Formats: sequence, C-alpha cells, structure tokens
Amino acid sequence: MTELRPPHLLEVGRFGRPHGVRGRVHVNLSTDRTERVAVGSRLWCEGWPGGWVEIVESFEASGRPVVGLVGVDDRNTVERLVNRTIWAEPLVDPEAVWVHEVIGAEVIDQHGTTRGRCVAVVANPADDLLEIDSGALVPGRFVARVEHVADRIVVHVDAPEGLFDLDES
Repeated sequence: MTELRPPHLLEVGRFGRPHGVRGRVHVNLSTDRTERVAVGSRLWCEGWPGGWVEIVESFEASGRPVVGLVGVDDRNTVERLVNRTIWAEPLVDPEAVWVHEVIGAEVIDQHGTTRGRCVAVVANPADDLLEIDSGALVPGRFVARVEHVADRIVVHVDAPEGLFDLDES
C-alpha cells in the first residue's frame, strides 16, 4: 500500500533512468540545491511502498546526480522508480527565501503602496513572475528585497511606472 504524501514536503525532482545493474538511478533535480541528493538524505517517492527512500551513495555521471538507495540493489527494482516524482522536507536556511514562502507575501512598491498578495510564482524563461492577487505580473528582476517581518514575509519591488495599471478594456 502506498502512503499519502505529507503535505509540507516540497517537490525536488524525479528519478530518471537506471545507472548500471547494481541499483543506482539518475536523479533529475528541479532545484539547484544539491544537498537533496547527499548521502543520508531522505526523499519521499510518489507511489513507492512506504513512501520514503534514503540515499546511501551519491555521485555524478554524465553531468547528473546518480544515487544508490537503501533496499534498492538491482536494475529491476530501479526500473520501478523511473519517472517517479520525489519530494523532500523544506531546508532550513536563514539566508534564503523560498518560493513556497513568497506565496501569500504582501507586495509593496518603492513608494510604500501595498499592491496585494503574491498568489503564485510563475516560471518564465526570461524571469520568474510574481502573480499578484490583483492580476498583475511582476518580473523577478524588479524584486528589490524580501524580508521577514514578525511572522510574515514582505516582498519589496522597484517596479517601473505603469506596471500595476491593468488594462481594463
């Protein structure tokens, strides 16, 4: 029986193709935080019995991480992991602000005007976009700073004139 994914976990990637015959698997990370594939890390694997897998070996091959997992000792078992989404606990880093923390944050422009709350961060090739509850989209390059204020996060933006003027025609 498969366990339900704990709701606080963050998606960090997918298992890729097998590497060799001894139970190693390529990992396609969707994050730049390589500690996600360090020895000792635990990942929750969607659709895997018990959910959790632990990394016992980690190295790079063909420019991508490859891992060995507790109890996964042959290629046949690895093939059951291919293309499964992997999740992990949020990292604790007081210097970083994570996308999941920005959702719900108050957005304030350079004049001190509250422009609304961030409802999503939209992946975009040029710049990620903060989607504000008003419908405005703010390119990441206009984010001046993000700060923790008491128990909430505030995003300060230095936006060009007219960015928040939505076309109502």
